[in-house]
Amino acid sequence: MHAKMGKLQACNCFSLSLLLVCFFHCTTTLGQPAQAPALPAVAPAKPADAPASSPTPPGPPDVTKILQKAGGFTILIRLLKRTAVADQIKGQLNDTKNGFTLFAPTDAAFSNLKSGTLNSLSDEQKIRLIQFHTLPTYYSLANFQTVSNPLRTQAGDTNPGDYPLNVTSMGNQVNISTGLVNASVSGTVYSDNQLAVYQMDKVLLPLDIFVAKPPVPAPAPAPTKPKAKKTTASSQESSTTTTTPTLVDSDAVRITEQGVFVVSVGVSVLVAALSML
Repeated sequence: MHAKMGKLQACNCFSLSLLLVCFFHCTTTLGQPAQAPALPAVAPAKPADAPASSPTPPGPPDVTKILQKAGGFTILIRLLKRTAVADQIKGQLNDTKNGFTLFAPTDAAFSNLKSGTLNSLSDEQKIRLIQFHTLPTYYSLANFQTVSNPLRTQAGDTNPGDYPLNVTSMGNQVNISTGLVNASVSGTVYSDNQLAVYQMDKVLLPLDIFVAKPPVPAPAPAPTKPKAKKTTASSQESSTTTTTPTLVDSDAVRITEQGVFVVSVGVSVLVAALSML
């Protein structure tokens, strides 16, 4: 009897232990957060027909922003915008590989001009003045040592009277002559093998704008042809009267004829007398 009771108690303890183990195991499992699904080790490849993205190429340098950053070019910036030469430079840098060169007078250089100089210019003359400071080719300081004068500017050709510039260079010293102004490059504001901006100590004044041109002589009058004289009836009568021989009185004619007869008779008598000797 006691043996049976001991076995029964042992079975009950085993069952109770088994239930406790199952209870704790289920509680621990339910309390844990679910694990996230594992990510693939390699990202999926892009489709073969997808266009490859390329970086946007930078645009040409903005000359007005360059001058604003440098400082001291307020008047030149205003003229570049007002005359649209800034847009012209930007367009040329887009369309050609020759580059561009700008001679940039400072505000101090403009202030040294005679009072009212800029205001006295027409809009067309202001455009020509700023174009006279620009070259349609990139020039480094070293390039100025080998250039051929005169240089062609945006204002015109190199022919006389068409806004040429003459450059002399020695080392980093570059001097520019317009025929009216002798100026010097006082520093490099910007240079990137496409655009060069050089600081100038004077405003480049072209002869074509700032020197009075001699007045154009008036054309010589055309030679006048002599007027033909009209023949009138009166002139014809006078001409006829002039050429008509003068009429001689008949009595005078008789006297003349008688004189001739007398002379002839006398000569005949004289000849006869001489023959008788």
